[in-house]
Amino acid sequence: MDRIFDLAIIGGGVNGCGIARDAAGRGNSVFLCEMNDLASGTSSWSTKLVHGGLRYLEYYEFRLVREALIEREILWQIAPHIIRPLRFVLPHHDGLRPAWLLRLGLFLYDHIGGRNLLPPTRSVDLTRDEVGAPLVPNRFVKGFEYSDCFVDDARLVILNARDAADRGAEIRTRSRAVDIRQVDGKWQLTVENTFSGERSTISARVLINAGGPWVEQVLASGAGVNARAKVRLVQGSHIVVPKLYAHHRAYMFQNSDGRIVFAIPYQEDFTLIGTTDRDFVGDPSTVKASSQEIKYLCDSVSEYLAKPVRPEHVVWTYAGVRPLYDDGASEAKAATRDYVFELDAPGGAPLLSIYGGKITTYRRLAEEALERLSPYLRSARAREGWTARSPLPGGDLDVSAIAALTAELQRGYPFITPAHATRLAHAYGTRAAKLLGNARSMADLGKSFGATLTEREVRYLVTAEWALTAEDIVWRRSKLGLRLTEEEIAGIDNWLAAHAVSVQNSLREAGGRT
Repeated sequence: MDRIFDLAIIGGGVNGCGIARDAAGRGNSVFLCEMNDLASGTSSWSTKLVHGGLRYLEYYEFRLVREALIEREILWQIAPHIIRPLRFVLPHHDGLRPAWLLRLGLFLYDHIGGRNLLPPTRSVDLTRDEVGAPLVPNRFVKGFEYSDCFVDDARLVILNARDAADRGAEIRTRSRAVDIRQVDGKWQLTVENTFSGERSTISARVLINAGGPWVEQVLASGAGVNARAKVRLVQGSHIVVPKLYAHHRAYMFQNSDGRIVFAIPYQEDFTLIGTTDRDFVGDPSTVKASSQEIKYLCDSVSEYLAKPVRPEHVVWTYAGVRPLYDDGASEAKAATRDYVFELDAPGGAPLLSIYGGKITTYRRLAEEALERLSPYLRSARAREGWTARSPLPGGDLDVSAIAALTAELQRGYPFITPAHATRLAHAYGTRAAKLLGNARSMADLGKSFGATLTEREVRYLVTAEWALTAEDIVWRRSKLGLRLTEEEIAGIDNWLAAHAVSVQNSLREAGGRT
């Protein structure tokens, strides 16, 4: 325990990894531990949108919406391979929100956030436009079409961690913080490897609690802080069904209970439907979509679609627990999505705990966290505000260049299919060629696991992106679990077990960097 880090972070979700990236880029020495896989909690179970949050305007969250709208275009420009623009259709439903209110909300949405690249809102005649075709005939006449963005949420987290590591941060996954205490005015953090049980201890001048749903448990690990803020755990569940319509736009459907549900084109052949909002009690790691939630989502979209969606159509479900700041809202849907910091310095060593937040504002959250901590950090003034201008790994291309990158991969590697090239371009951006290396045939990519996943890619994910299990690979670094059979997924775990030694040697040789 010779090294003393400037900053230690507990939690490998989007907030923790975003702060690690920003802090490392400012010249701070950074340690981050995550008890499971990166993005294995709330951050990979979102609705996968980079958006302003149109419905938050109803709760007068103007600051949050404006900040999110500004961040929307910033994130698209620094990660155009994993973020793409998406048009949303909002049908007007008689008896719910009046058309004038929708029009007013969308006018604000277009103008309060400095929209520069995304197209503006337009009115839609649902009896004539193709977006009206999937809807119940003669029920919905007018609507609006507006812009937001879609994001591969888990990859967003992992790319922030990757960039942090490339800038010198130490990222440890499967490492649970088991003891937190102050020694000689510094934080002493003991972590336990959840696979081997091995323990190690590090010291840091500043500690950040980005534990998400576990933020209060982290404080109970001996930090000596009596938290003033409280976390409100809210469950959000989603379903995935076979593709519901031919066009590439998403829908925002209003429900009679005041909630909204999205139907979003997903992974080419599917439609993602979500989300629910209900208070959650229990262990966040055990959360699952309930049969009632599945039925609710099916019923919600079936109110609008000509072809009803039923529970038997569902091919995958997922659920996450959002660690919202408890603002005393009576209903889960009304609880603020804004983030709140609680800064304590028991015994002189600063501890910053994070409550709430949303994926869209994670980068700004990281900036503000470091601004709050600047009096305690030696390199606090180095490269202030740099993350808005520096691409995430693989994102060093123009927002309109992803198709050109896909074509370039096909020219350089003519043995891969167009679908394979497209998937790699969207997952890895300009680093896709690094993954493929000097391969001249599919055989050079090694064993094929199905759905275009090869041994070469698996090795890359283990050595460069901290993947250790098939679940890490097929549900977080990709969504190939939708296309692979149980036997094929088991085959990945078998390969990982058989090649554990050689893969770990490669990881050590690479130093965890790319």
